[in-house]
Amino acid sequence: MEESVEKEKISDSPGAGKVSPIRTSMEQDFQPELLTTARATTMGYPTEQTLHSESIHTTSSVDDLEKGVVAPILVQQALGANEFEKSDVMPVQEGPSSRRSHSSGNPAWRISIPPQELRELPYKRDWRVWRTLRHNLINVYQRLFSVVFIANMIAFIVLLAKYRNAHPSGPPLTDIATAASANILCAILIRQENVINSLYWIFRSTPVSWPLRLRRTIAKFYHFGGVHSGCGVSAATWFILFTGLITRNYVSGDLNEPAIMAITYILLILFLSICLFAIPKFRIFSHNSFEAVHRFAGWTAVGLFWVEILLVSNAQSKIPGSESLGLIVAKTPAFWILLVITFFIILPWLRLRQVEAFPEVLSSHAVRIRFKYMKIGPVLGIRITHNPLKEWHAFASIPEADGSSFSLIVSDAGDWTRDQIVNPKSKYWVRGIPTTGVLRMAEVFKRVVIVTTGSGIGPCLSMLIGHPLDCRIIWSTPNPVQTYGESIVDAVAKADPQAMIINTRASGRPDMVALTYHMYLECGAEAVFCISNPALTRKVVYGMESRGVPAYGPIWDS
Repeated sequence: MEESVEKEKISDSPGAGKVSPIRTSMEQDFQPELLTTARATTMGYPTEQTLHSESIHTTSSVDDLEKGVVAPILVQQALGANEFEKSDVMPVQEGPSSRRSHSSGNPAWRISIPPQELRELPYKRDWRVWRTLRHNLINVYQRLFSVVFIANMIAFIVLLAKYRNAHPSGPPLTDIATAASANILCAILIRQENVINSLYWIFRSTPVSWPLRLRRTIAKFYHFGGVHSGCGVSAATWFILFTGLITRNYVSGDLNEPAIMAITYILLILFLSICLFAIPKFRIFSHNSFEAVHRFAGWTAVGLFWVEILLVSNAQSKIPGSESLGLIVAKTPAFWILLVITFFIILPWLRLRQVEAFPEVLSSHAVRIRFKYMKIGPVLGIRITHNPLKEWHAFASIPEADGSSFSLIVSDAGDWTRDQIVNPKSKYWVRGIPTTGVLRMAEVFKRVVIVTTGSGIGPCLSMLIGHPLDCRIIWSTPNPVQTYGESIVDAVAKADPQAMIINTRASGRPDMVALTYHMYLECGAEAVFCISNPALTRKVVYGMESRGVPAYGPIWDS
């Protein structure tokens, strides 16, 4: 169980109640009054006074400046930014919506500048070695993996001890095959869409009246990938024992079936290949290879497992006094387990279909793709592709307020996503059913802080549109209006009227850990959820957890 963190204890931490200015590499803090018209013009950026001058040819508007669309590098220099960001998105014409929002004197949203004074971060808790072990090396994912694997190894040792004197046959092959197939079934079930959605429904139904200490632990449920990998590695371990016994029986002459020997070693190679390519470093280095090996090696292994069971059962039926082949197969637990495995592998592909899409290119960095083939609920993700047998890409869905359709935000993060922006497609393949995402666990808390960057706003809006949640939002991204459009920014403001929308082109990248902690204390939240790239997610989650703040974010295998 994770230790509960009371707000009073946090505020009593050394320096937690103090307020200190944000220091940069500059000796003096940035003073907005120093940004004069002359200095901005010298740097080549239009100002309100020069926008309408004939010497300045630009499509920018005064509203663009107010929104932070035009990136003043001068401001970034004054703030001491280490890396200056230049906008690669052309400013847009002032539209009716922008004139309406600003002319009313009460805009629906505004671009924020990070506060110059934040609460000082308290010291991290525990010893450094223990912090590293607790939050990194033996995190919840690793703990679940360890529980599953250790339980299997206990059963493994007990089985060997029980039959240690059973020479020459050793443990029954049917028992070992049952253990291997049961682990494979568990690994597949924990990844099955219906099972995932059902488990999320159970855990997110936790009453907010329960103690925070218990709720913060339950919210870690999304680390269930540890069960998947634990069962996978355990299945491979059991099959190594199975291969060893088959080899011994073949060498001793008790099993004269070359086909069984050949299939057994092919299966062993397939199992080990799946485990090898699933190692995080290999998976990240070549994700397409991981997908191909996982899919095709997995399918091949299941098919060969069917052949193996039938061949072993047939060999047993030839022993004098044995039962018939059909009766032996029917009494083999691995047969029935494999039947269930096959069903759940085929099930998502029975739902494979090509659907119509309605892309809307938001900028050179992002595209919004709308789908109308089904209604969808909050915090659900789907996988789309153009080649069902090659690669699949998962995205969080953003349901429309009326529930008539939903959309995805695809940002430039690689060759495939870039192609969707440059060459918008009108059709995509989908399979299975939408799957619940990590942010759904925010429901077990009374109030949360949601931290996101770039297109990570998609999963956040998936939760917030049509599903009110007491939260504060920090969204840091380059040119939010131009990149993602006013409709997205309006949706963020509707979910949190005081949302902190930061244009990093104008103000540079903020200290997200310090900013998150400041917001957490300011609004009296119970937890923090971070939806961003893996590096920043790990940084924010660790930065909060190491200081006793419940924090959550997608992991590489969540």
